[in-house]
Amino acid sequence: MISPELERVVRTALAEDLGLGGDLTTRLTVPGDAAGTAYIVSREEGVLSGPAAATATFAAVDPSLRVDWAKQPGDKLAPADLVATLTGSARSVLTAERTALNLLGHLTGIASRTSVFVDLVEGTKARIVDTRKTTPGLRELEKQAVLDGGGTNHRFGLYDAVLVKDNHIGLGGGLLPVLERLAAAGSHLVRVEIEVDTIEQLDTVLAFDAERIADGRPPVVHAVLLDNMEAWQVAMGVAHIRRHPAPLVAEVSGGVDEETVQELARAGADAISVGALTHSVRCHDFGLDLHS
Repeated sequence: MISPELERVVRTALAEDLGLGGDLTTRLTVPGDAAGTAYIVSREEGVLSGPAAATATFAAVDPSLRVDWAKQPGDKLAPADLVATLTGSARSVLTAERTALNLLGHLTGIASRTSVFVDLVEGTKARIVDTRKTTPGLRELEKQAVLDGGGTNHRFGLYDAVLVKDNHIGLGGGLLPVLERLAAAGSHLVRVEIEVDTIEQLDTVLAFDAERIADGRPPVVHAVLLDNMEAWQVAMGVAHIRRHPAPLVAEVSGGVDEETVQELARAGADAISVGALTHSVRCHDFGLDLHS
């Protein structure tokens, strides 16, 4: 049983490849009764994600195709590793091949890139977190790929948490007016994160909530996003956050890459959000060999 979201993705992906005419080349060159066994093989190192998407693609083309996975989501891959075996109609395998491998390779690329960042911060308390910089229409699959790579999901969309960024502050009249509105209208069931790009802004947020706590009122902010700060600034910001009377998540974002993530993690960040996990990932290289 596949999710409605996965069904939509597969249906859309196949429609753009098959159009109204189907697989013209395969239909004209391969006998309809031809059957065989196909092998999906990894051509490089990585971390697997996307077997469900590939299986759903093959099933949408031909429900009678059998797909047996030798590797599972989150498994490490090495060059020449057997990933899956397919048995059934040769025509069906060829028709579904490119769409299935496109999805499998894209999602495995995300899991693999995530795994690199996770390994780099090993030994610290920092979690590697994704962002909303996802491929339109593929967010659910891409966020699952981040999980498969050992990362953590941020909010899924605009609807499930409050993240106040610099533009909200600018258009909302400033940091204090925005905090006052959140205090007046916020719900205890909705988590609130505030982005700051200076220590001064951070201290304003902390002072606002500290005053509320001192008066016996609940805090407004649950997490602070330290944006585009150097590691020394992050260390200073985390020190300020740790002195706050209520627990706060210290998140770091902004241009994080393999060269900077370790230093930011060592500066004390609880979470490090990395847009590159999804917005500029390279597709993992898989091959498919079909034998009659």
